[in-house]
Amino acid sequence: MQDDVTIWYRGANYRLGRWRNAYGIWPVTGRPGLPLEQWPETPQGWAAAWSRFTAIEHPAAIVHLSKPAVPVASQGRSIAAAGLLGAGVACGIAGLFPAYLSGASLASEPANLVPHVIYLAAWLASGLLIMAGGTWRRMGTLLGLGASVVTFGYFFADLGTVISGGSPLGAGLVLGLIGWLLCTTGAALAAWPPGLVGAPRWQPARRGRLAVTLAVTTLLAAGVAVAFAPSWDSYTLRTPAQVIQTVTAGNIFANPGPVIFGNVAVMVAFVAVAAAAALWQPARLGAALLAGALLPMAAQAISALIQLSQGISPAQFGISASRAAQLGLTITSGLTAAFWIYFALVIALAGVCGWMFIQPWPRRQQEASTATAPAAVSWQP
Repeated sequence: MQDDVTIWYRGANYRLGRWRNAYGIWPVTGRPGLPLEQWPETPQGWAAAWSRFTAIEHPAAIVHLSKPAVPVASQGRSIAAAGLLGAGVACGIAGLFPAYLSGASLASEPANLVPHVIYLAAWLASGLLIMAGGTWRRMGTLLGLGASVVTFGYFFADLGTVISGGSPLGAGLVLGLIGWLLCTTGAALAAWPPGLVGAPRWQPARRGRLAVTLAVTTLLAAGVAVAFAPSWDSYTLRTPAQVIQTVTAGNIFANPGPVIFGNVAVMVAFVAVAAAAALWQPARLGAALLAGALLPMAAQAISALIQLSQGISPAQFGISASRAAQLGLTITSGLTAAFWIYFALVIALAGVCGWMFIQPWPRRQQEASTATAPAAVSWQP
């Protein structure tokens, strides 16, 4: 018997018990693996599991092996995990207002503010789902973990700017790092014990669908990672007579070493998490993991669009406003093809995530017993 399976009732043909935070029915012979049918670990889920079990087993054949109870031991851990996530979100919100990098706060720069708000929203949603319990807890845990794994690289890249001497360490960045650590710890605590939130698993019976999902998800994620690296920002300098110059900016490999490391960590982590999510069982939990990783990547695209809408000043190119007016110089900003490829691939991955979410929970319906099924037995924990 697997370590995470507990059998409570046995009949002539089937067994009823609990596994991985869910109730399940297994055949009476062999070692329990994936259940034939499963229900969420809620009072309603138990009622449905018991009703199904008594519909396919005659009451006279049912043997009571141990007393089932709706587990409550994990409730304290859920509260602690949600508390850590809440504290982390509070630190993150506080970090939006002091100086972050170069003396400016995140709140004063919309293009930088919005991504951080999206990170905090993902962690807040994670904490709320964890408190909801049952299947929602598992989904919230994976949502938070996915966001934490990918945002590690973003925060390290910001810290790398300080390490390389490019900017002083601001209180906003310190609070942001503390918030990330608290949120990550909370999500990891909610994932304990191992196996509680599922795992990547190759199922030979579904190898065709799994292979396609893995290939599509990994290729799209790799495309997002590759398109993340080149320059996204494009600036064209013009006079009334001619185009003087077109320059691009934003290539991650044009930064100091610590910043490059952080950005590369984002790329590697994103592809790894996406591949794991494609194999995650149940698939709906894999969708939650992928969503957590995808939100920070989508936030970068939103940030780029906000920055584009703000325009650019000649002073950013070392040209005074008076000199620009004398020359009739204008500067227009745009986004490169790499950004639009990135944007399209992120949308495609969001579609894959949605498709994974609507997949049914693993269930293999069995034919009911030919004997007349008695009325469902009510059970009180």
